[in-house]
Amino acid sequence: MRYLLTSLLCVFKLGLAAQDDCQGPDFNNDGAIGAADIIVFLTYYGVEWPLIPEFSCGETIAHQEYAYQTVQVGDQCWFAENCRYLPEVFIPTDESTTEPYYYVFNYEGTDVEAAVATSNYETYGVLYNWTAVMTSEICPSGWHIPSDEELQTLEIFLGMSESDAAYAGCCRGTDQGYQMKSTTVWGSIGAGSNTSGLTCLPGGFLNFVSWPWNQLLTSGYWWTSSENNSDVWYRSLSYSSGWVYRSSLPKSLGLSARCIQD
Repeated sequence: MRYLLTSLLCVFKLGLAAQDDCQGPDFNNDGAIGAADIIVFLTYYGVEWPLIPEFSCGETIAHQEYAYQTVQVGDQCWFAENCRYLPEVFIPTDESTTEPYYYVFNYEGTDVEAAVATSNYETYGVLYNWTAVMTSEICPSGWHIPSDEELQTLEIFLGMSESDAAYAGCCRGTDQGYQMKSTTVWGSIGAGSNTSGLTCLPGGFLNFVSWPWNQLLTSGYWWTSSENNSDVWYRSLSYSSGWVYRSSLPKSLGLSARCIQD
């Protein structure tokens, strides 16, 4: 704390006195840097000096050593890319509904650095079981995994009717999925307009029946925070349509995640 305060005060003394070499701001000229200098500093700046710049949606927000793009959609502020928090990584045969599990598409080892170095991590982020997306570390402070209702609010803002938004299954809405999909990666016949700014990508998903890795480049799947009996509501987008699919899946599967501001 002392070093942080010294650095902050040093910066401001540089601004005030235009000195070239600052070893520490001795504002009261008593030959020592301490609490008395803080009092002088606060007397000068009062309570109006912002220690941390206020976040404005559309700017990047730093979390877990990564700067996430954000986008305003109606009254909501969203991550404009998938979560990539990866404290550990599991092989695709490891499955749990109660412990947080993390996966990277097509990576079948347990080395986090190696997983982070893959192109799939770089492009699509991490696939999580539901317990992992409900950990507090996945989103920055003041953000959370969206509820099913918050996603319905997003869909309605993009033009979906309330009845379609509340419907479970295929063929919901008109072109809301097209508005959400990125203009690249999906391929020439599956790309969207991305007029929402959400830049949703076809990151596929992980299941535990037959082949674990599914639908990379053709579909994207995202968890909500809302349970549906023993399963959880999710959303998916497909290269073959502009609809948004709403249904529920077991908590053990590996899906992508986004954060929304509180």
